[in-house]
Formats: sequence, C-alpha cells, structure tokens
Amino acid sequence: MLAAIRSLLFNTFFFVWSALIIATGWILLPFPRRVLRAHIGMWPKLNFPMMRWLVGTRFEVRGRENIPNEPVIFAAKHQSAWDTMFFLWLDPANAYIMKAELARIPLWGWYMRRCVHIMVDRAGGAGTMREMMRETKAVLADGRSVVIFPEGTRTAPGITGTYHPGVAALYGLNGAKVVPVALNSGLFWPRRSFLKKPGTIVIEFLEPMPAGLKRDVFLAELQSRVEAATRRLENEAQIG
Repeated sequence: MLAAIRSLLFNTFFFVWSALIIATGWILLPFPRRVLRAHIGMWPKLNFPMMRWLVGTRFEVRGRENIPNEPVIFAAKHQSAWDTMFFLWLDPANAYIMKAELARIPLWGWYMRRCVHIMVDRAGGAGTMREMMRETKAVLADGRSVVIFPEGTRTAPGITGTYHPGVAALYGLNGAKVVPVALNSGLFWPRRSFLKKPGTIVIEFLEPMPAGLKRDVFLAELQSRVEAATRRLENEAQIG
C-alpha cells in the first residue's frame, strides 16, 4: 500500500513537472538553442531527486572514465522512461535519435527540432538511413554527442531485442567512438507500470568499441557487450 502511495505521488509530480516544462518552453524558442536545451535539461534535474525522495530510487553511474573527451555515439540499452531522461541529465546538449512519431506531440516536437535532435521515420527505408547519417554527422561536427537505442524500443529486463543496423551505419562516422551503455533501470521503473520501486539504478559506460570492425562484426560485438553487462547489472540489483 505504501509503495502505491509513493508511486502515486511521484507519478503525479512527474506528469505535472513534464507538463510545466512543455508548457513554458515555447517562450524560449526565439532564444539561442542552448537556452532551450538548458530548459529541457531541467526535466531530469528535478525528476531524479523527487524519485529518490518520494520512491527511494537512486542511481549510480559507472565507467565515466570510458567516455572520451570528445563527441561520441552512445549506444545504450533501453528499458525504461528513465533512460530517456538520463542523457539530458548527463549533458543537455546530447542529441537523441528518436522515432519521428514523437514529433507529433504538441510543442514537444517543436522543441526537439529546435534543439536539433534526430527524427527517424522507421518505415522510411534507405533514404531515412542516409538522412540519419547526414544529421548525425552534423551534430557530431557541432561538438555534441549522439544517443541511440539500438533496439529501437524499450525491452523488459532479461530480454534481448533485435539490434538494428542503424547503429552500425553510424560506426566510424566523423571518427566518433561508439560507447556501449548497459543499465538495469527497467527493474525499478518498468515499462507501462504504475508502480516505481526503491533501490539503486545502475548505468554503466563500457569501453568504446574498437575501430576497423566490419559492420556485422561490430553489431554482434556491441550486442554481446551490452547484453552481458546488462545481465550482470540486473543480477546484482537489490530492489527495496
């Protein structure tokens, strides 16, 4: 019963705060992009402390030493809505590769375009792939890192989805390193679940992928690294 009350309080706060961020962002559209990015970056800056306070869910970041001091491509496991906020918490300038349907959300789509995130029509075929590569190249050249979820959607803990070839197409682009990212967030903020669970979410940056791999070898190695690390984090998790 107490867990349900705590989750209700956090969910209420989450939706109110999210709505406030969206409702006020339009005021900043005429300003430089960095101003709107900073505004959107406030979304996790308050959600995360409130989740810790109301639900008892903390997070731990491991492997920061594996992030090069240059723009990179983060290839991350995706289990939860928490993941979509984390990289904004890490750096509001990070650009997400996201499905184009999200651009239909009133106001939010404007913000994502203004902040220069990369919208992908998953039914667009080869033309979409070329456009994604072109836009990613421009973002990297602007000194910003790019976040891609290779499975393309959230997967439940213990599940390995299909790693799509889009991430392999970005491998080596602009000389950017691909940094695999493992996490266990789905154990604490499950997909489409009202209840949030106390404990410590762990997100881990793994060593960058080696250069010079063939695309199919790269994709298989990326999946192997991310999934092995994710299972390890899931197995060590302690849910309160």
